[in-house]
Amino acid sequence: MHIWVDADACPNVIKEILFRAAERRGIPLTLVANQSMNTPPSRYISSIRVAAGFDVADNYIVKQIQTGDLAVTADIPLAAAVIEKSGYALNPRGEFYSDENIRQRLAMRNLMEELRSSGEQIGGPAQLNQGDRHAFANELDRFLTRSLASG
Repeated sequence: MHIWVDADACPNVIKEILFRAAERRGIPLTLVANQSMNTPPSRYISSIRVAAGFDVADNYIVKQIQTGDLAVTADIPLAAAVIEKSGYALNPRGEFYSDENIRQRLAMRNLMEELRSSGEQIGGPAQLNQGDRHAFANELDRFLTRSLASG
């Protein structure tokens, strides 16, 4: 198993949770971004800098992901591509994307994008709060426990 992080937009507090989990569990973790990323010294944690451009980091993650790998992303199209390749996708708020919910999330995302492009003023997502951090840490821990027990 490998954890891939869509790191350009991933909050630092979530990266810290991921760093601790990778180190504690001995799981490879790779941050993928179009800018340099600081990572703690670890044999499990690395970063890949991709070229700037629309979806370059996402496309890199999709090419690398293997069955059973985990992608951490808030990007719904990336999550859909990961699921299609039999990977798992978890957003920074602790919600797993699945076959059951990804189509609805894509439809909602597309609707919001249409509204924004037509000039509608729509706010973005709420700021990440303490409950979101706890939810993420708990879901990540449950997932890793299950995956490592069955793997």
